Amino acid sequence: MKLNEIKEKAKALRIKVMATAKKSDLIRQIQKAEGNFDCFGKAIDYCDQWSCCFREDCLPSPRL
Repeated sequence: MKLNEIKEKAKALRIKVMATAKKSDLIRQIQKAEGNFDCFGKAIDYCDQWSCCFREDCLPSPRL
């Protein structure tokens, strides 16, 4: 997801978006607002937050 999309999603959830905000910080704030753990980019190989809209961006794709 691109930064502009993330900022729009944050604004829709009434999260204050600062111009200097980092992408990962905004995503973690969105995760908390949506009732998920604020763990973006911290998972290693597994994530049980199935309803998180950032799940695919967070976990690396499996290599075949």
